[in-house]
Amino acid sequence: MIAQTIQLALAPVFVLVAIGNILNILSARLGRIVDRARHLQARHGETEGPQREMVVREMRGIDQRIRLIGHAMRLLVISGIAIGTTVAVLFLEELISAELERVAAGFFIVAIALLMGALTLFLRETQIAAATLRIPRDYLEG
Repeated sequence: MIAQTIQLALAPVFVLVAIGNILNILSARLGRIVDRARHLQARHGETEGPQREMVVREMRGIDQRIRLIGHAMRLLVISGIAIGTTVAVLFLEELISAELERVAAGFFIVAIALLMGALTLFLRETQIAAATLRIPRDYLEG
């Protein structure tokens, strides 16, 4: 029955909404990181000595963060595609009266694994951001 299939497809659709929200958060973070990178690139030429070292250190952290967010976004997009495929397989199963539950379950498991991977990368990115935001010891001494 198509009504049952629609009900069954709701759970993956909620996951898809969550993925979209996380992508939105990552996009906003990426925008801020890029703005900060541009600011630091401008400061790089204006600084010398220890200040330049601090700028370079922060730029290295920003480079890592950009790579992590980019990779997390790719995993989320692939996860979203897997969720969409899950929903399509559920409807296809109903339309052609085939037993495709295992196929749908497989796509859903892949989607959740990709989502977990993306969230792990997001966690790592926030850890790097927090480490970068710590006040250097030079300013705390004396």
